[in-house]
Amino acid sequence: MQNMQMHSKFHAVVLGSSLIIGLGLLGWLLGKATIDFKSFERTVTVKGLAEKEVKADVVIWPIRFSIADNDLETLYKTLDRNSGKISDFLKSSGIAAQDVSFSSPAITDKLAQQYGNQNQAQFRYTATQTVTVYSKDIDLVRTLQSRLSELGKQGIVITGGNYESRTEYLFTQLNDIKPAMVEEATQNAREVAQKFAKDSSSVLGKIKSASQGQFSIVSRDNNTPYIKKVRVVSTITYYLSD
Repeated sequence: MQNMQMHSKFHAVVLGSSLIIGLGLLGWLLGKATIDFKSFERTVTVKGLAEKEVKADVVIWPIRFSIADNDLETLYKTLDRNSGKISDFLKSSGIAAQDVSFSSPAITDKLAQQYGNQNQAQFRYTATQTVTVYSKDIDLVRTLQSRLSELGKQGIVITGGNYESRTEYLFTQLNDIKPAMVEEATQNAREVAQKFAKDSSSVLGKIKSASQGQFSIVSRDNNTPYIKKVRVVSTITYYLSD
C-alpha cells in the first residue's frame, strides 16, 4: 500500500514537472513568435507631395452698376439702358451673347427706410444690377477689365470692392492632371522612405498601406488669381527589413 502511494506521488511530481516545462516552452515559443512578428511588422510612414501651377480655364466676372432717381419709371428705363450699353460693350469686344447674363435689379426706396429721420435723401430710389460674364477666354476678360473706364464715360457707375463684385477664376480640368500628380506624389514618398531606410541600415520593402489626401486648388497669390496652384499629399506606409 505504501509503495502504491509513493508510486502515485512520483507520477504526480513527474506530471507537474512536465506541465511546468511544457508551459514554459510554450511561453518561450509564443514570445519568440511575437518578436518575429514585430520584426516583420517594422514599417515607416512617409508623405509624398506633388504641386503644379496651372492657368485658370473659366472666369466669372460680375459687372455691378448702380443708379439713383426720384422717379421709379425713369429709374427702370435707366437700368435697361445701362445694361444694354454693357451688353453692347461686351459683345463688340468678342464676348459671346450666351456668356452674358443679367440679374434682377435690386431697388431700394429710401423714403420707406427713413423711419422718422428728418434728413431726406437726395434721391428716393436707388438700384443696383449685375451683368455677369462666364467665359473660358481668360485673357480677353482681363483685357476688358482694364477698359471699364469706357463704360464710365457713358455715364455708368460701376461699383466694386465688395464680395458681389469679385471676379472668380476656376480650374475645371483637375481630372486631366490627377493621374500624373498622384504618380509624382507616390514617387516622392518612395524617395523619402528609401532615404530613411538607408539611414537606418534597413531595406525598403513593399507598400503596407497608402492613402491619398484631397486635392487643393488655390490662387498662387493675390496679384495673380488666374494662376492656380494644385497640390496633393499622399501618405504611404512601407515595410522595412534588415
